[in-house]
Amino acid sequence: MDVGLKRELEEKVRAGVRLTREDGIALYESDDLAWLGGLAHEVRTRLNGDVVHFNVNRHLNMTNVCTASCAYCSFQRKPGEKDAYTMRIEEAVKLAKAMEGENLTELHIVNGLHPNLPWRYYPRSLRELKAALPSVSLKAFTATEIHHFETISGLSASEILDELIDAGLESLTGGGAEIFDWEVRQHIVDHRTHWEDWSRIHRLAHEKGLKTPCTMLYGHIEEPRHRVDHVLRLRELQDETGGFQVFIPLRYQHDFVDMKDGKVRNRLQARTQMATGAEALKTFAVSRLLFDNVPHVKVFWVMHGVQTAQLALQHGADDMDGSVVEYKITHDADNYGTPNKLTREDLLELIRDAGFRPVERNTRYEVIREYDGPDPLRRESPQPMRL
Repeated sequence: MDVGLKRELEEKVRAGVRLTREDGIALYESDDLAWLGGLAHEVRTRLNGDVVHFNVNRHLNMTNVCTASCAYCSFQRKPGEKDAYTMRIEEAVKLAKAMEGENLTELHIVNGLHPNLPWRYYPRSLRELKAALPSVSLKAFTATEIHHFETISGLSASEILDELIDAGLESLTGGGAEIFDWEVRQHIVDHRTHWEDWSRIHRLAHEKGLKTPCTMLYGHIEEPRHRVDHVLRLRELQDETGGFQVFIPLRYQHDFVDMKDGKVRNRLQARTQMATGAEALKTFAVSRLLFDNVPHVKVFWVMHGVQTAQLALQHGADDMDGSVVEYKITHDADNYGTPNKLTREDLLELIRDAGFRPVERNTRYEVIREYDGPDPLRRESPQPMRL
């Protein structure tokens, strides 16, 4: 990158001037990862100091049966397929109760778009989960699922959200976003929830007082300009509603282990390569610099591996997600060494090892507990990237 352009971008970031689409594309074109990371780290430090947030959560997927066959997805199954499953509500509650230990604060629920389950299954499941786990926040359903509920119920998204909130919903999940640009989306998505409906549903959720995450699936057939477009759409919606708490870049995964029935469900992998660690760090840095009106950027360690997740904390991220025990949506595809489980103690050690101070939060990013940072007496104690 031209030295003059570098200086101009630095001055804009430090003055709090909003970066443009052209700025975002220029940042992706830079090969100077140390410079990008340092600039993003300035912003994350300005917003969040030396803190890295985490929560104690579990993931619950009540069914993997799905009408869609998205090109990147290894999770979905069709009715009657081997490994297809749908939980009875009582079974889901029993499983959730078994996850309750270690002061669990959040249950994250995402499902396939089941063709036959009735609408009432979903609010009833939330009511019974909330009754069984009254102190646990329910973060449930993608905008794609809410759109599906409109179809099977005949209700509007507003009515659906009202009923789900009454049943205990505290946040939607951020899924179903992938990449919004139709140039890419038409090749990767096999459901009918695109930007117009995804944004409509999150706008409604924000109007009703919910705070939600937003995501981007990167590292497949998209180009940097598509990532920039994706973030800027979200940034514009955030200007309108202020309802996004966190942005989560999700690294696209190849299908390595889903061979039980002889099928490789990921139809993109023959013509794609997963993003490298360097590309992941660049994506975090550019996202933090562009998305100037969202307070947090999360690295989902399950999709990036532990070491890349730690490095992302030096490249704009300030949240390391939670102590997930099982995440089927990724682990049905991933076999490159990501652990199946991180406990609270594991997360504390990883955050301190990266040079930061851990803070446990709840779903709304309210502080539950602050912990000591790295031991200052430890030889060569790690420190965050120097500004």
